[in-house]
Amino acid sequence: MPKITAFEELTCWKEARTLVKKIYSATHESPFSKDFGLRDQIQRASVSVMTNISEGFSRYHRKESVRFFDFSQSSAAEVKSLLYVAEDLGYLSNEKAKELREQATSCQRLVLGLIKHFNKQ
Repeated sequence: MPKITAFEELTCWKEARTLVKKIYSATHESPFSKDFGLRDQIQRASVSVMTNISEGFSRYHRKESVRFFDFSQSSAAEVKSLLYVAEDLGYLSNEKAKELREQATSCQRLVLGLIKHFNKQ
């Protein structure tokens, strides 16, 4: 397996990028788009998943990298929790909320795998 030299090559970052796109798409529809607080919070959390992966990958020290990866997986959990709020308020269908939670869970699992890899080094 070739060595990864850029965060854009990481599967977890690509998955997080897809999550961001899906969250932004879902939050642009009414009534979700009108709930500025929830909309902004879930958008920020999804972007945090992606950006913390890139920040962690760019750190020089392993402990710092792992710290940012942990922030990333925690943000994925935050997205999942906020999706329950959106579903409970009727902003998203059960099916759409479940699909997005599965995407966030996938991101979280991939980042946790990255953390395990970094901790083995």
